[in-house]
Amino acid sequence: MDKCSFCGRDKKDTNLLIAGISGHICDSCIEQAYAIVQEESKINSNLDLHELTLLKPMEIKAFLDQYVIGQDAAKKYLSVAVYNHYKRLLQEDDEEEIEIEKSNIILVGETGTGKTLLAKTIAKMLHVPFTIVDATVLTEAGYVGEDIESILTRLLQASDYDVEAAEKGIVFIDEIDKIARKSDNPSITRDVSGEGVQQGLLKLLEGSIINVPPQGGRKHPDQKMIPVNTKNVLFICGGAFDGIQRKIAQRLNTAVVGFNASKVAEKVDQENFLQYIAPQDLKSFGLIPEIIGRLPVLTYLEPLDRAALRSILTEPKNSIIKQYNKLFSIDDIELTFEETALEYIVDKALEYKLGARGLRSICEAIMMDAMFELPTSGEKSVLIDAKYAASKLEKANIKHLRIA
Repeated sequence: MDKCSFCGRDKKDTNLLIAGISGHICDSCIEQAYAIVQEESKINSNLDLHELTLLKPMEIKAFLDQYVIGQDAAKKYLSVAVYNHYKRLLQEDDEEEIEIEKSNIILVGETGTGKTLLAKTIAKMLHVPFTIVDATVLTEAGYVGEDIESILTRLLQASDYDVEAAEKGIVFIDEIDKIARKSDNPSITRDVSGEGVQQGLLKLLEGSIINVPPQGGRKHPDQKMIPVNTKNVLFICGGAFDGIQRKIAQRLNTAVVGFNASKVAEKVDQENFLQYIAPQDLKSFGLIPEIIGRLPVLTYLEPLDRAALRSILTEPKNSIIKQYNKLFSIDDIELTFEETALEYIVDKALEYKLGARGLRSICEAIMMDAMFELPTSGEKSVLIDAKYAASKLEKANIKHLRIA
């Protein structure tokens, strides 16, 4: 009688017996073998931090430079923060008992300047779990939306539910400005998606043990919670803070008193108020002082000028033009952009004031007809000049993109 070559059970005692060249295996042994393989592969995939080659801040910045144009100040802050984060994780217990505290970061910059791109790029080179979450969907506990704990649920998912790895991860909270306090005036209604969320984030940012629902809190209320300690989780926050320039301008004006007022005013760069940003500006915008104190590193992203937009089109590893070239090369079509066309695209992006995202929108409008027709036309080359770009853009009628 046939029997399992691993456990020795007869065929009648198994649900399924699979025959091989010179043996058999039952369904029970298959399940056990699968579990062993999964466990071994998980152990092998978890990198030991002590075996990692720790990149220096300048090396991290050099990596970011390949994908993100400009923003040297923000890159420097990010590089140092990530480097210090790894050093904290590698820190051995010493006799002095000096504990290095984490330095959470807040990035302020206009839309399309590269906040989310910086986060996604740095995630490519990290050896710790990394996740990007959106603050716009967060609400206070008990209201429609996502709980604060869902941030850590995403981090757990990124670490394949390895709690120890998740506790050493990095979280990028995007659109942090959308949870600003709605009004300074007391109201009979709760600010459940503004100040309420900020209050809920306090313990998370500072570092404490949070009970995290592994599948999200409201859809599965009976699930077992997973305790996650956020003491070693680095938080990077980003937001456009639209209108904060007015707050900065007001502060700079009120600070100028006396005979030297005109001299100080002359030194202020009227085109880029964000470089003068200070914690009190975030407070006047609507962030509560407690959350500002838990985001000690404050830096800004510069508005993209003409030269930066022109570089973004062609220079980064995954630049917009390189992406189109790749798309057309798959169909054996050679795509060429004349310099006049690139200059025209940059002019329109500056006109629409949408930053780097505007470049993509304009390119899509210009290239749509070519991407639709050329794969079936049989043509093997296409040349994009300023005249072609202008005609396609006018036809697309994307003037509604312009921001006043």
